[in-house]
Amino acid sequence: MHQPIPIAPQRRASTSVAHPTSPSGRDSPLSPAMSQSAAPAPEAGKWVESWAHVYARDLIDSRIVAVDADCTVEDACDLLLREDISCLAVKALPGAPTTSPFLGLFDFSDVNAFLTLAATRHTIPPHELKANSRADQIMSAARSGHVPVHLVSNLSEKNFLEILPEEATIVSLLAVFARGTHRVLVCSPSPSNTYLGMVSDMGLLSWFSAFAERTPAFQVYLKNSLYALTLPSLYMYSSVVATSSTAQVLDVMRLMSEQGVSSVAVVNEDSGTLLSTVSVTDVGKIVVPSQSNHILSTPVYQFIAQIKEPDGQTDGVDKYPVYIVLPTSTLSYTIQKLLATNSHRLFVTDNDLSLSSPSPSNLGSGNLCGIVSIVDILSLFARIANIPDVDPTQRMRHRRASSSSSQSSRSALSRDLSARSRSSSRTSMRLSASPRIVATTADKRNSISSLDAFQWSDLVSPRKEEHK
Repeated sequence: MHQPIPIAPQRRASTSVAHPTSPSGRDSPLSPAMSQSAAPAPEAGKWVESWAHVYARDLIDSRIVAVDADCTVEDACDLLLREDISCLAVKALPGAPTTSPFLGLFDFSDVNAFLTLAATRHTIPPHELKANSRADQIMSAARSGHVPVHLVSNLSEKNFLEILPEEATIVSLLAVFARGTHRVLVCSPSPSNTYLGMVSDMGLLSWFSAFAERTPAFQVYLKNSLYALTLPSLYMYSSVVATSSTAQVLDVMRLMSEQGVSSVAVVNEDSGTLLSTVSVTDVGKIVVPSQSNHILSTPVYQFIAQIKEPDGQTDGVDKYPVYIVLPTSTLSYTIQKLLATNSHRLFVTDNDLSLSSPSPSNLGSGNLCGIVSIVDILSLFARIANIPDVDPTQRMRHRRASSSSSQSSRSALSRDLSARSRSSSRTSMRLSASPRIVATTADKRNSISSLDAFQWSDLVSPRKEEHK
């Protein structure tokens, strides 16, 4: 089993602790002298005033596709793929004491969490499964051949149902998205109990990009480099969730589920350089249609090759480092790259270059040292708008605390894995010299090969079981 082993404690660029040096020994771009937040222009008050006059309903970028609460997980997955949408709204159970027609949302993060639970259920002690009533309900439903989607809605704890009134504004959206939410539903005008549609965090970021084009002072502000901005969840020089290209697909799925992230970096075992990424959407679009447990034991580099095959790539390595930025990259460049790649996060590499000479041709050759996400950027804009209690790490901390709690009975195993990873290079990933990667290590006792009793059709394709 691959377990995340934190090699270094997580640190924020905005804290007062000393910042680490680069592998070469020189001061990092986030040295104290450079870590002061770039102050917004005097026109910032005018920006916020204009944001408060733009309605959230004008940013709706997705229709609401609803499914019945008793719809099977398999059918819900099929609908996500068939409609080519990122999220479904799950209708409330009949007779449920709620004023909302929906009880929650369902997306590829929930699909990943469900498949991970399905594939690893034999490794979970019975008493731990019983203690998790939701997982126990899912297992009971699976044995009956019908897992209703309402049991899996927000299983990932990344997909909370957030609703805003019809008169909500850009500032209202910032208050929600800057805390880690990825989408919101916008109500129709009263007294209707319907919804106009969804707004995504990507849609809001796109709006800010367009706002910069018509607002010169804001455009100038976005020219600040990442290293010049103090963002509480810009994980520069701290933990990055990464995996080896030789790890198995199930290991990556479990890592995303346990760490509460929607994508992981795939790195070279020897150099620690970034090769590519795997996301929960990739899992949904490749693993689910395969309907075979064999894909779970596929090496990640082969899995990535399948992902990139439509683009003519066969070796699973990005020909251009599309998911990489430097500490010296501007905020404007980072936003455009997030939008162009349709990614929620980019990975930061320290190429040990001078601050004035970042070369696109060797972006991928540096040490993987951090991430920057849409949430990070929107939280920065939320602080400009003086929104109180902005905490972009709130959702992630909740998910990781929940995951740690559910794995308490396996803490001794985790400590054993950590000890072995430090003492043996053969059981750990040799990443970069800079100890800033959350790595994975193998435990053969709990590998996919031990799940010989697992039948894919039990949980993913119950209809096949019914026809036997």
